Amino acid sequence: MSTTDALQGRRVLVIGRGSGIARAIVLAARDAGAQIVAAGRSAEALRAAYADEPGITTETVDVTDDASIAALGERLGTIDHVVSTASARARGRLADLTRESVLNSFNTKVIGPLMLAKHLGPRINEGGSFVLFSGVAAFKIAVGTMAVAITNGAADTLTRSLAVELAPIRVNAISPGVIDTGAWDALGEDGKAAMFAKQAQDNPARRIGNADDIAAAALFALTNTFLTGVTLAVDGGEALT
Repeated sequence: MSTTDALQGRRVLVIGRGSGIARAIVLAARDAGAQIVAAGRSAEALRAAYADEPGITTETVDVTDDASIAALGERLGTIDHVVSTASARARGRLADLTRESVLNSFNTKVIGPLMLAKHLGPRINEGGSFVLFSGVAAFKIAVGTMAVAITNGAADTLTRSLAVELAPIRVNAISPGVIDTGAWDALGEDGKAAMFAKQAQDNPARRIGNADDIAAAALFALTNTFLTGVTLAVDGGEALT
């Protein structure tokens, strides 16, 4: 069965912003025939982001609020697949980290998906799945990314744990490397270009990833019915260097 056939008419919930990786997944799944519900803290912002895109409806959800997740489930009824791209990065060296920022990172990327599974798992149709997000920092330890690494490591463990407990609902994760999205804009144009050039030189793929690379992996995870409990590294081999 092709990816298009596998997602044709399926209802896919994608949680995240209306840009970057989340947007790429929304559009790729929609183009593969899925009915998309794009959800995030601001349904208004999502409506604006997808105003010119047919086949996409928007919803409000805060993954750090159990009542918000439960209410979303009530409004949706049943669904086929859930993709959560939500994150709250806590970057910096140990001396710079605060308890609040680390807890927010865990709450958004680990506890949030856990509660999505709790409230939405019973609403997943036969053959459905969850796709979560980890990240290369969990598998390539570096100074300055400790909180990101432990959050992503926990997301990886959560994925395998949920795959066992929710079976036969499939649960997989994507672990991106450095991806060209707005997440790096804070470095400034020159800083971003320099960082990207070094990454492209060092990783085995010899390039920086883009949002479409991640969307393709997400569609693979959504549609391969013999894949579960796996974290797909889409990082250009960065973790090897």
